[in-house]
Amino acid sequence: MNHDSYPDSYIAGILQSVRVFALVGASANPARPSFFVTRYLLSKSYQVHPVNPGLAGQQILGQQVYASLAEVPAPVDVVDIFRNAEAALQITRTAIELKEKLQIKVIWMQLGVRNDTAAAEAEAAGLQVVMNRCPKIEYGRLSGEIGWAGVNSGTLSSRKPVLGETGVQNHVLRR
Repeated sequence: MNHDSYPDSYIAGILQSVRVFALVGASANPARPSFFVTRYLLSKSYQVHPVNPGLAGQQILGQQVYASLAEVPAPVDVVDIFRNAEAALQITRTAIELKEKLQIKVIWMQLGVRNDTAAAEAEAAGLQVVMNRCPKIEYGRLSGEIGWAGVNSGTLSSRKPVLGETGVQNHVLRR
């Protein structure tokens, strides 16, 4: 997989097939990106398990916070890493160890997070990998929502986007 550029069909396929995120590095601070990504994913009917040892036992947006990935209940489709690139390697290795127990399918590293060693190890373990991307931004871009929010999507149309059952436009998969 070329981690410098992902086909829309790859990202859309992931976002359509997954339902549960474990968000490692979650924050209860509404000004933090991990907080509004959690809120957005919840609004799109994804389940989100926040992971933050400093907030363990508390709740973020009504979701129980876990101290570690090992404590999150199965199933977990995506481990979304909101930590730096160095921390991503150990988180990925932990996810690989828990792959069968938690039914993990995807390692997703947030914007600014890229660890090629972690990606190679995850792919060798049979996991899909996305690096330096945000599921909130990708969902919005692929569904057409980001264009309605005043961001140039690169597509001119007077037609309102039609969302598929899982929220991603069907035409994205036919490109």
